[in-house]
Amino acid sequence: YINLRIIAIMDLLIAIYLITIKVYICGRFDKLRNYLPDDLSKAKNSDIHSLGSIRDYCSNGESEGIGCKTDLDQINGGCLWLFEQNIINNIDSLSKDKFKIIIIYIIIWLNYMINLKKDGKINNINDFYTQYIEKNTYYASCKKNDNDCSNSLKEQTGYNNFKEFIEKNEYLLNINYDDVSKFYAAFKSLCNMYTELDANDTKCDKCLENVKEFVKKYDELNISDITKDSPYYQVLSTLSDDYNNFKNYCKVNNVDCNHIQTLSPIKIKENGVQGSAHNDVQHFEATSSSSSITNKLFIVLSIFGAIAFFLGISYKVNNKELKNITFKYYFNYIYANVNKKIVRFLTFYISIRYLDFGNEPKNNI
Repeated sequence: YINLRIIAIMDLLIAIYLITIKVYICGRFDKLRNYLPDDLSKAKNSDIHSLGSIRDYCSNGESEGIGCKTDLDQINGGCLWLFEQNIINNIDSLSKDKFKIIIIYIIIWLNYMINLKKDGKINNINDFYTQYIEKNTYYASCKKNDNDCSNSLKEQTGYNNFKEFIEKNEYLLNINYDDVSKFYAAFKSLCNMYTELDANDTKCDKCLENVKEFVKKYDELNISDITKDSPYYQVLSTLSDDYNNFKNYCKVNNVDCNHIQTLSPIKIKENGVQGSAHNDVQHFEATSSSSSITNKLFIVLSIFGAIAFFLGISYKVNNKELKNITFKYYFNYIYANVNKKIVRFLTFYISIRYLDFGNEPKNNI
């Protein structure tokens, strides 16, 4: 019983990350598409210069001229805006793995947009890197509220800035356009699964169509000659992991997703022999040899750790939507899985110690 509680807490930490997929990763990409459509047939709903700091990002960080004059200028500004919103504004809640996942999605978007709006001079992401990233101070620095955040980013992720990550993971740039287009389409389907999940629809009827669409795109990408050290594998496994984790997201929303199709293992080729790799969600297990007192202490510490993580995400990043979502689902889930007396005490302690209900956080989008 104690072990089940520990697993429930660990599952919850995963679920909180999945909420950030919906609110931050997918939410930011959806917002950017209103200003910078990813479909040539769609018109812009708003002037891109009105979106946060993009007007400044369209320069190289040193020139006096600002503003997005060309499509590629806008793509450059959009890329830096995504980095700001998903990475810089959330440094405290980042890990190295989470950072890499977000950057992979940004690079897939960037690669797709560059190929969508070629200008004859810049025809691929490597050309874009030379023109827009290599000597751009915004990519080579980390600024949060005019303060340097490079050390914090380094501590959390192992990298000082966006440019350093690209240079050390240059292989991610070497994906051909046909594959990029398919990866991007699969990513959009994945986001639709998360954003359209309705807690009132306990059978997940609305998200099933997006699930079917994602599985179809995944199967098209799951070809027979994937090597495990390739960028192709890295991107596909990232998509696969976040799809498999979707069931955890259903769980925290009290939605039955048991009928959702299981993905086939990624087909990998090792030493010339065809094989497969499973990308299952990892669960933490506790051994039964621990004493009762130790287990109970671990549970309490885990709860405090989870609460600190939750508070760090929902308040430090100052996003009202995420605060409401995590607050609602966090305590519903904990209350159902952990001793009620512990929860009542922790809820009371948090209310008097940490929360300032008189001040509404500002949305920084």
